[in-house]
Amino acid sequence: MSESEEEGEAGAGDVVDQLLRDWRRERPDLDASPMAVVGRILHLAGRLEARANEVLKPAGLSYTDLDVLATLRRSGPPCRLKPTLLRRSVLLTSGAMTACLDRLEARGLLTRERDPDDRRALTAMLTDRGRDLVDAAISVRFAEAAEAVTSLSGQERDHLAALLRTLTLGL
Repeated sequence: MSESEEEGEAGAGDVVDQLLRDWRRERPDLDASPMAVVGRILHLAGRLEARANEVLKPAGLSYTDLDVLATLRRSGPPCRLKPTLLRRSVLLTSGAMTACLDRLEARGLLTRERDPDDRRALTAMLTDRGRDLVDAAISVRFAEAAEAVTSLSGQERDHLAALLRTLTLGL
């Protein structure tokens, strides 16, 4: 977007448009244009996570809880993974993963057992109750995700997904 286009949208833009205008005014020596992408991704991620948390409240789950349970569920029978693999999939720190697993285990949604291949390690395994809950909650989550992207056409969604994949792989 050119500077004149941005200025024409001064009142109609988003929070990142304001950030870009402010930095252009305060520090014209800096190229703030990468923030047009990075700032929007960060801002959007927070908003999307908040939406997900809201629709998952009736199930008593947070977005992170569902992410852990869904990762176990999509691993296929017996729906069991080592916590290190889970942590990589959901991008939690070791301490946060332990707290999440403790919380989900206390609710009877998963169990932790000795790894049959490494007696020093534990695995997390989805219980029947956990599987039923994740199967119901994932439907709600996918419906919310579909609602979140209704402003984009199918072609725009595909293009954006490809661009985001490229950005992710480039990091």
